[in-house]
Amino acid sequence: MNNSFSWKQDVPASLVVFFVALPLCLGIAVVSDAPNVFAGLIAGIIGGIVVAALSGSRLGVSGPAAGLAVIVATAIGEIGYSAFLWAVVLAGVLQLTSGFLRMGVIAYFFPNSVIKGMLSGIGLVIFIKEIPHALGQIKVAGGPELGFLEGIAYGPITITVVSLIILAIYESKWVKSQAWSRIMPGPLLVVILGVALGVAFKGQAMLELLAGHHVNMPGSESMEALLSGGQDFSSYTNKFFGQFQLVDLSVFKDTSLIYPIITTAFVLWIVASLETLLCVEATDKLDPEHFATPTNRELKAQGIGNIISGLIGGLPITQVIVRSSANIQSGGKSKYSAIIHGFLLLICAFSIPQFLSMIPFASLAAILFLVGYKLAKPSLFIAMWKKGYVQFVPFLATIAGILFLDLLKGVSIGLVIAVFFIMWKQFKSPIVFEQVGGDSKKLQLHLTKHATYLRKASLIKALNELPEGSALEVVYTGDGVIDNDIADVFQDFREEAQRKSITITK
Repeated sequence: MNNSFSWKQDVPASLVVFFVALPLCLGIAVVSDAPNVFAGLIAGIIGGIVVAALSGSRLGVSGPAAGLAVIVATAIGEIGYSAFLWAVVLAGVLQLTSGFLRMGVIAYFFPNSVIKGMLSGIGLVIFIKEIPHALGQIKVAGGPELGFLEGIAYGPITITVVSLIILAIYESKWVKSQAWSRIMPGPLLVVILGVALGVAFKGQAMLELLAGHHVNMPGSESMEALLSGGQDFSSYTNKFFGQFQLVDLSVFKDTSLIYPIITTAFVLWIVASLETLLCVEATDKLDPEHFATPTNRELKAQGIGNIISGLIGGLPITQVIVRSSANIQSGGKSKYSAIIHGFLLLICAFSIPQFLSMIPFASLAAILFLVGYKLAKPSLFIAMWKKGYVQFVPFLATIAGILFLDLLKGVSIGLVIAVFFIMWKQFKSPIVFEQVGGDSKKLQLHLTKHATYLRKASLIKALNELPEGSALEVVYTGDGVIDNDIADVFQDFREEAQRKSITITK
């Protein structure tokens, strides 16, 4: 693997990744209902500096992921942020353990229909959650829920519409082919323009943004005090690092939180690992050198990253395709581009909190609309429909379960339906007996030693249909031990075989 640092390639690529990652870290923190957007920056910083350094991926970039936003928002609402941070830590421990247990192939055991349904469901939830921010609706704590068109503000709507137009233009093939589009990514332009429009709208009765329409970035007041001479640099530094929320052991005094912390950690572990491994596969395919990332090492790196992020108040981390593909398209040559982007996020959070506090939620909503759309494209629904009901039904059931129940139940429903179709297909696939020497009663059955209980029903059906007086020879092919369920079928058939004068040799 070429992992030597290249100034000419890695530094420019790290700047592009930083410009893409900054609005996404803030936006994902917002859609995740984190208590403050700094939690998203923490995850981006740790994903860049720690995970990239430990990972074996050449060009993969890690940070907070939109795919986890639904789980995070639900968990924070149910158990609170302090308890949620322990779930992130525990999920990291599970990921680290998975790496040592060589479970890097876990993603291959989930049907594609369920995985695609999970990502599409997440995309739709993100889209729905961002509508109030796009409309400028401000919900008062403890107040009544706002109707769809209640409390809308024209300033945020204008910013959302303009931002969506820009992002749509950036999705065109012509713009993507231009070098300047990589230097100034669409999300960054949207954020800068949103800030500029927010300033321009001041004093405009119909368009002016209210306090609740902006990102509430902690530390902006401290920076103002530092610049005005109201406090020294040491005090500012202490206040900045004070924003890192250390985990609270007193959480466990409430024993009712232990079970939801464990279940949340389990869900985070499964989904974060799946998303990371799927991203690793996609990134390796995009990599010009087609380097194969060691998946078990990746799980270990992600586990350590999540442990650290949870311990200091950050959101959960996965490897993410948007930032990874930006790294590749920008000419990154080694993991150092991802590491530098992490340091750039840290410098940005430390030095320009005032600017970050001027970013309108509407700008981030537009960016997340695009993320949600890409996860749940109409073309994906059409493609799954064309693959037939065996693929489409589990796909649709997973989405419906996520939308109307929650992510874990949605994925579980999709898995149950997918497994049912697999078993039904195995049952409908006939067991074929071959005649030996043209004699209809001298039969031979070729059965792989890897045949499992999934073939049990069809094998029982075939044996019961054997004519009286048959002589059946069972030939096992392949290596390995015969599955116990298959062996039990022949054992249970002995009495029936004696009654029908059927002989079975193996």
